[in-house]
Amino acid sequence: MSISAGATLGPYEILAPLGSGGMGDVYRARDPRLGRDVAVKVLPPAFASDPNRLARFEQEARAVAALNHPNIVAIYDVGKDPEGRPYLVTELIEGTTLRTRLSDEPLPLRQAVDFGLQIAHGLAAAHDRGIVHRDLKPENLFVTKDRRVKILDFGLAKVVGPRGGIESTIAVGATESGTVLGTVGYMAPEQVRGETADHRSDLFAFGSILYEMIAGRRAFQALTAAETMTAILRSDPPPMGAPGQIPSSIERVVRHCLEKTPGERYQSAHDLAFQLEGALGPGDGAEGAARAKPRGRWLAVTALLAAIVGGLLAVAPRWLSPPAKPPEFHRVTFRPGFAWSGRFAPDGRTIVYSAAWGEAPLETYSTRPESPESRALGLKNASILSISKSGEMAVLLDASYAGGWAYRGTLARVPLEGGAPREILDSVLWADWEPGGRDLAVVRESGGERRLEYPIGKVLYKAAGTIGEPRFSPKGDLIAFLDHPIFGDDRGSVSVVDRRGSVRRLTSVWKSIQGIAWAPGGKEIWFTAADEGPIRALYAVTPGGRLRTVMNPPGSLSLQDISPSGGVLLAEWRIRYGITGRSGADAGERDLSWLDWSAVRDFSHDGTQILFSEGGEGGGPSYGVYLRPTDGSPAVRLGEGETLALSPDGQWVLSVPRGDKPHPVLLPTGAGQARSLPAGPLHEYQNGTWLKDGRVLLEASEPGHGNRYYVQDVNGGMPQAVTPENVAGFGFGAHTASPDGRKVIARGPGGSIAMWPLGPGEPTPVSGLVAGDVPIRWADDGRTLYVARAAAGRRELELARVDLPTGRRTLWKELVPRDAIGATRIGSPMVSPDGKAYAYTYGSHTADLYLVEGLR
Repeated sequence: MSISAGATLGPYEILAPLGSGGMGDVYRARDPRLGRDVAVKVLPPAFASDPNRLARFEQEARAVAALNHPNIVAIYDVGKDPEGRPYLVTELIEGTTLRTRLSDEPLPLRQAVDFGLQIAHGLAAAHDRGIVHRDLKPENLFVTKDRRVKILDFGLAKVVGPRGGIESTIAVGATESGTVLGTVGYMAPEQVRGETADHRSDLFAFGSILYEMIAGRRAFQALTAAETMTAILRSDPPPMGAPGQIPSSIERVVRHCLEKTPGERYQSAHDLAFQLEGALGPGDGAEGAARAKPRGRWLAVTALLAAIVGGLLAVAPRWLSPPAKPPEFHRVTFRPGFAWSGRFAPDGRTIVYSAAWGEAPLETYSTRPESPESRALGLKNASILSISKSGEMAVLLDASYAGGWAYRGTLARVPLEGGAPREILDSVLWADWEPGGRDLAVVRESGGERRLEYPIGKVLYKAAGTIGEPRFSPKGDLIAFLDHPIFGDDRGSVSVVDRRGSVRRLTSVWKSIQGIAWAPGGKEIWFTAADEGPIRALYAVTPGGRLRTVMNPPGSLSLQDISPSGGVLLAEWRIRYGITGRSGADAGERDLSWLDWSAVRDFSHDGTQILFSEGGEGGGPSYGVYLRPTDGSPAVRLGEGETLALSPDGQWVLSVPRGDKPHPVLLPTGAGQARSLPAGPLHEYQNGTWLKDGRVLLEASEPGHGNRYYVQDVNGGMPQAVTPENVAGFGFGAHTASPDGRKVIARGPGGSIAMWPLGPGEPTPVSGLVAGDVPIRWADDGRTLYVARAAAGRRELELARVDLPTGRRTLWKELVPRDAIGATRIGSPMVSPDGKAYAYTYGSHTADLYLVEGLR
């Protein structure tokens, strides 16, 4: 029986289900005592019905809980639910199982060895405590987003057999429906014979897993379970690769693990780790695992000699062949400003790009790597999106800021040799030509959603967040794209969709991801992303989900395109966000920036303090919440998360931690402890604000549903929906709830702006708004609405006051960045509730294009 969100198991509050299987159901839960999220596994009823089995489970769980090792999932607690079923509380880890990582291709050799070393060290720590896994397999190995391997489910797969011995559970495999190969393929011979298994049985399973990581296939796999068991007892697996492909030192480690007799295998996981660490040669060991300590002088000498010999054999081919040629970097652009987007022309050498140089508007140019000069194509205020093989460009005309990292404009077709643009479609964000050059895939806005369409009008995928940069595979059967779950934020993942609309996510969610292109041949999708901060590196992922690092740069990259010959066009970005503001006591504006990515979110009621977010390297991967006096005094860091709003009394800040399953958190501005609010089924928070009565108004969504508004009591209780679905706000920092807490100004399902009651009732129109208006705050007087509107391109912003009863509109402020070069836009304007102070976020973006040749 599943457990509903909001229920409790002991002290743990269930937040959401994470998965289920033969070993029970797993939930994300909150431990309010320590303020952390955990994973709770509720085990099957069979555990509760067998007292001996239950006692053994609890004994083994407590033994594993005593371990403290980075390669073993931490166990925090055990308990029983109201029905008597036992549950296990572990650390919450994010990533994927090794089984998922093992698609149709082997892992790179160094990554396989790195993973193997981590597994070996985890096994060594467990074996030292007398704990044996006995069911080691890829399904029980978890790879986190930072490539840390953690061993799962120690003791959970053990069954007390009829003779008192230990038998491993025979489970269904990941891809063989109705068979038993999933676990059988990793059993040691003694387990197959029904004999007692010990720590050396784990080493046999380890050898099978290491073989599979390197070879890309299982060591023992036949049509039936019986045939697989026979192969384990009598046969040796075939070589892992072609002659000379796999170092013989690695082959020997695997073969030693897979000896049929336990006494002929490695006798400890420490010995195994020591041998494996030296198997790739001196200086070439994999990263991420600590060196195991030798157990004796002669063992150390023997292992060292073996490592040296193995290393010499491994590097010998390097003596016989010239070293690999390093990549060559050619700078393509040289003027100060921002290179916006770039694509290769059909000849594979000419580069067409759009840029805003100096204080000039966006324009499209062409150049070649051998020349520092560029030729203007006569296309102003146009951003290049795609070039067909026949030389026709798809461009975005008169693009305006749509929020976050997205720009919206009119899609047009233009011949590469010149001519007037032919407009096709409005409200477009991205487009790409299919390989034949006849039709376009587009991303456009409709009804508050972003839709990926191909051909135009046929929806393949839609999202409340942002769909970025669709790119056709060379064969045209797949479209790769960046899936940003939250509109206005560039965290996201790489996904592909086929022409029928079947979508597959290939990577986990990155903190920042921008730029995507198919490698020649279509075997990989390259993209630029970052796990922490804005420094994006270049990665590659196969359509099967296998990930590798192509290049780690010192600066932030954005992939633009890849030529048929393998030339890579990259933009190196230099980005800073700051805050400019003016309080009621100031004669003029002052710079209120703090670190490298300051974004204003709210004012104190009297305008003497600003609340802001730090989302760059300085803020860290979880972002920082800061409060700063408007007189320029130093800022105070209050905590982590996405900053939302300051309470009317100035004592609390509403924020949301970063992650896939966030929940609201209240941070004190003075002395006190942070408090978490239950999220229930909510996720993907878009904004939040305080109401007059002390409750909070949250814009969020439930899985499978569109955005809407929820009200939540900060003193307890679950969030309650107060508007229909697909009623959305205007991004982080917009505070459009009425002062009396009864209404909110928001976009409805059709995209029109209206005044929505927070409860039963119908929306009413808002008069006085013009095209492009973005509401930012409802003033204290209950009748004035402050709105922002882009003016003079991207670099200026108008702040206006709209009198809601009459619709009268008055220009209040015109915000202009101090330095026009690199100033792409002004965003996140904020007005204090009393209307006497204002602040805004400005962006300074500069970028140059580079052609990189020789990347592999």
